[in-house]
Amino acid sequence: MSDAYAPHYWVDAAAPQPGLALALDAGVHWLRMPMPLALDHINLWLLDDGEGWTAVDCGLATDGTRAAWTQLASTLLHERPLRRVLCTHMHPDHVGLADWLCTRHGAELLMTQGEYLSARLATAGMAPTDPDSWLAHYRVHGAGDEDLAQLSGRGNFYTRMVPSMPTRYRRIVHGQTLRLGRADWQVIGGGGHSPEHAALWCAQHGLLISGDMLLPRISTNVSVFPIEPDADPLGRYLESLTRFEPLPADARVLPSHGLPFAGVHGRVRQLREHHADRLGAVLQACATQPRSARELISVLFRRELDVHQLSFALGEAIAHAHRLWHCDALERVDDGGVWRWRTRDASTAAARAAAGLDG
Repeated sequence: MSDAYAPHYWVDAAAPQPGLALALDAGVHWLRMPMPLALDHINLWLLDDGEGWTAVDCGLATDGTRAAWTQLASTLLHERPLRRVLCTHMHPDHVGLADWLCTRHGAELLMTQGEYLSARLATAGMAPTDPDSWLAHYRVHGAGDEDLAQLSGRGNFYTRMVPSMPTRYRRIVHGQTLRLGRADWQVIGGGGHSPEHAALWCAQHGLLISGDMLLPRISTNVSVFPIEPDADPLGRYLESLTRFEPLPADARVLPSHGLPFAGVHGRVRQLREHHADRLGAVLQACATQPRSARELISVLFRRELDVHQLSFALGEAIAHAHRLWHCDALERVDDGGVWRWRTRDASTAAARAAAGLDG
């Protein structure tokens, strides 16, 4: 990714260890939970509302995360109860322990409707969120037998990491103002990374809990899913970024991964440029010969990928092809049951327009 922008990290202290909390501004406490993946952590946030706490996101349903929350239950959460759990979206690292926490503490769950219902569907393990549906999805986009064997070996990662969801919740919506902690937070809805992601903006303190929509270093995963096989999630994600552009230049971001940072405007621009570069690379590759999404992985990713990263990479490759397809810069060809992509407009202007940039 371009070096033209570098995030400003505004918290001087190191990230907290699992089970500990680091007090920041405005009654916000920073938690960090472990993950057994290449991306080895998730940041969570506790908001002090005087009589109790609101947790933003939960962590995976692993023994390590449960142990960390149990430790917190004997310290901060022992002094005052956990009253609410707000999940930014339905991915396992964000909702994995939602049911466990809500049941244990008698807390209320807050989510957008799209995220809550998607999580309920995914935990049920039925088509089209089951492993067989995913394998068929990958196969039509060019995954071979070796890929499919590796991906099949993962089983249903979602149901392992999110064994259950609360059976009721309180719906939140884009533009809504929530009293969380001792301040008002506005819900900023977004799509592309997940169905109806909720970031939270506190104008009073200049703080943005960005979830996965804005991260300081890595780009947010944007994938096409079997339930919506012809979707344009990258288009939705890029459109959603416009909702962060009105925030003040000195807004401080609390991301789900990486360190708290400042520089929203520069980061949004960098992400658009990043995707424009990747879209341009796809157009150039598909101009020489039609390529499947599996064949585009080597164009987009220049590193070795483990099986978990392979699933993300396939989803990203499909998403970039679909963005260009929806903009009429690529055409889709059925090659014996495998979708391949052929370039119609290889210009730099086409790639930049697809990323929401001027030529």
